[in-house]
Amino acid sequence: MKKNLILTAEQIQQKNRRIAYQIVEDNYDEKEIVMIGVRPNGYEYALQLKKEIELIEDIKITLVELFLNKSKPLEDEIKLDLGKLSLNNKTVLLVDDVANTGKTLYYALKPIMAFSPRKVQAAVLLDRQHKLFPVTPDFVGLSLSTTLQEHILVEFDKKGNASAYLC
Repeated sequence: MKKNLILTAEQIQQKNRRIAYQIVEDNYDEKEIVMIGVRPNGYEYALQLKKEIELIEDIKITLVELFLNKSKPLEDEIKLDLGKLSLNNKTVLLVDDVANTGKTLYYALKPIMAFSPRKVQAAVLLDRQHKLFPVTPDFVGLSLSTTLQEHILVEFDKKGNASAYLC
């Protein structure tokens, strides 16, 4: 598989910083944000965003994992690892690496909406804009026009640095 680099780790860092500022500005009156990362890469990306937000603002960020079969979301249980945390009356930020058709974000909302959150927002590093589901991210690092045959791959190294490729 041929991989063409579209974002270096440094470029992703810049995009993360911009998104972090946007999140802080849009949630200036919040004392806590529950950040839910869609496993595997959405969670890794949420870790990066969490660090950036904490550099900008003194706000409590609670990071939670969401497990979802992205290709067949109805075949396996969608698991939200909340522990004893409730999402009632909380601001929730759903995070994934790439938004394509909106299907992953759509199904990821299901366990979140079992609660009564005050606000739900979504952040993605890359948005391919091939929407088939009525979910659009609020915060986007880069929007790309791609063909349906192309694929975007975000890889994280052992230090948590990411690079994005068009395949």
